Amino acid sequence: MKSTLVFGASLKPHRISYQVVMKLRSKQIKTSAFGVKEGHIDGVQVITNLDKLQSAHTISLYISPPNQPEYFDQILSLNPCRVIFNPGTENPVFYNILKANDIEVEIACTLTMLALDVY
Repeated sequence: MKSTLVFGASLKPHRISYQVVMKLRSKQIKTSAFGVKEGHIDGVQVITNLDKLQSAHTISLYISPPNQPEYFDQILSLNPCRVIFNPGTENPVFYNILKANDIEVEIACTLTMLALDVY
């Protein structure tokens, strides 16, 4: 089964990244989450270190562009098939890096994609 990593997951229920974890789980999509604070969202452990994560089919990004460069190498090392740039995360520099590594770039809202069954 294809897996999704919610990158920049928040433990706050009003945040979209939290809601995306919940929606992914409700659709029975294998979900992992990375954030700045450890905790749990609907049984999914939010990790603060990517060392134990080996791969992810899709990365749904919730980190602002100024904070993304420190994670470029770690994201590439997960060898995702696609990275979804949610509203507010758009970054043409990172698009080019991903495309150069044969990783699909989507500029979209993960929550909307899930609601419309186009995920």
